[in-house]
Amino acid sequence: MVPLDIPAPAFGRRVREEASPAPVLPPVQTEATPEAGSVVPAAPATPQQRQKAELRTLCLARIDPASVAALPQEALFAEVERMIAEIADAQRIGLSAREQREVAAELVDDMLGLGPLAPLLEDETVTDIMVNGPFRVFVEQRGRIVLSPVRFRDASHLAGIAQRIAAQVGRRIDESSPMVDARLPDGSRVNIIFPPLSLLGPCLSIRKFAKRKIDFAQMVRNGSISPQMARVLEIAARARLNIIISGGTGSGKTTMLNALSRLIDPSERIVTCEDAAELQLQQPHVIPLETRPANLEGRGEVTQRDLVKNALRMRPDRIILGECRGPEAFDMLQAMNTGHDGSMSTIHANTTRDAVTRIENMVLMGQTSLPARAIRQQIVSAVDLILQIERMRDGVRRCTQITEVCGLEGEVVVLNDIFQWEYEGEEPGGRLRGSYRVSRARPGFAPRLAYFGLDRAWYAALEEAGE
Repeated sequence: MVPLDIPAPAFGRRVREEASPAPVLPPVQTEATPEAGSVVPAAPATPQQRQKAELRTLCLARIDPASVAALPQEALFAEVERMIAEIADAQRIGLSAREQREVAAELVDDMLGLGPLAPLLEDETVTDIMVNGPFRVFVEQRGRIVLSPVRFRDASHLAGIAQRIAAQVGRRIDESSPMVDARLPDGSRVNIIFPPLSLLGPCLSIRKFAKRKIDFAQMVRNGSISPQMARVLEIAARARLNIIISGGTGSGKTTMLNALSRLIDPSERIVTCEDAAELQLQQPHVIPLETRPANLEGRGEVTQRDLVKNALRMRPDRIILGECRGPEAFDMLQAMNTGHDGSMSTIHANTTRDAVTRIENMVLMGQTSLPARAIRQQIVSAVDLILQIERMRDGVRRCTQITEVCGLEGEVVVLNDIFQWEYEGEEPGGRLRGSYRVSRARPGFAPRLAYFGLDRAWYAALEEAGE
């Protein structure tokens, strides 16, 4: 067996580029979805696939794991390709030179890279990869989820790739520890779940790391925000407003957070706290912190709340939480209320009103004795803006609301929707059509805008948006 912890995952990608281009994914999904809990069998192998499998097996039998670990990356591919040619000639396996190179690339990907997932990770049109057992790999491509032609040989093949991913970040995944969050060397976020929790065999979910940085200008071109919204958000970031980004899974919250963070002054000291590091801050003075799971004895866990508490002792100008989903919400509000203006975080919620309720519920997870009014007062004092992001049925991720947290009237948190997207219809190509309703009310943080000399620019952007 080849060891799972051989470093050099990038080699598999280089080899595949030499062997053959990444496969083109089908534009639409045509295969029926199986019933929940059913195990999908592998498709019948073609004669060519059987020959490739035979060649792969014969080659693996001749590979010495110790020699593989010692070989340089380039030399390994050359040696595997030479060995495959010898075996194919001796066993009279009728594969062309191109097909032999494909087998060599697959073997090296399995030994050093991520196997069948390599071409999907190279494809810039793919944003999410969802592996539902060894024979069904779905991808999100241009906003649509489709079934890809990628397959693993069997569950053991998939399990080996998953264990290698976990080992790269010092974590383990097996039946005794069947869930793990990890990341790839390029920053892509990975969640892995194994049997007995998964009934389909090992399952992976990969949120790809965007190689191309997305800023507000790109978002405007994509139709995610209007030019006036981009100007308002730029002003909000420069005026050090505390911002919460709300939305569902895969809606683009982290992308928005990255775009906002690009406007932070390079002289500021920023501390980030994340479960799996995926923020792409470009400033020179950034300290990224990442949680740690418990070991086999159940000790050594470092939670996001621990990180936020420690971040407060690190003299930050801003604290950024990659995702707030538990008792750390209380510490986040404390940070926003204690001189760390301009802090940001993301949460899961369906509307900006729901986001306020969810923050309140998360605070109660760790501070059950706090009265509801005290928590709401903390929210009102700490949070300036809430952004709602949504991935809509046309595949476009849109900012549907920008909401100001105005104050507290009795027991109710008062909100003002500065921008509210309203659906108007559907264009012939299937793209949704809508416009933004704009509120020109004077915000409660107007003195802060004036302090930074940005009040006139704020009102001008709203005036232009309302025309």
